[in-house]
Amino acid sequence: MTKRRIEPILWLLFSGGGVMAAVFLPVLVVLFGLAIPLGWVQPDFDYLHAIVSHWLTRLVVLGLSVLMLFHSAHRFNYALRDGLQLHRLESAIAVLCYGGALVGSAAALLIVLRI
Repeated sequence: MTKRRIEPILWLLFSGGGVMAAVFLPVLVVLFGLAIPLGWVQPDFDYLHAIVSHWLTRLVVLGLSVLMLFHSAHRFNYALRDGLQLHRLESAIAVLCYGGALVGSAAALLIVLRI
């Protein structure tokens, strides 16, 4: 019997997070980082609250957050292992990176549930 590895699942989360970050993150940064603070767009609070409180929007925000967290964890893991040549700390780095992504995902879930 062959040993099953979790690495393909992590690569899947990495690629999904990269695609989501490339597509949605620039739009979110421009909208919430520039347009709204500078007054280019003045959204109505009740309208935004109605959009954000919808279950589908919550699910999309949670999915984006989780995928982007795992993307950054995977990238940081390989940057430390291969970029800084810290191969002897491979398991500790993996636990810290992916554990941080799991903790961040749990925090995102709690925040999304409180909206």
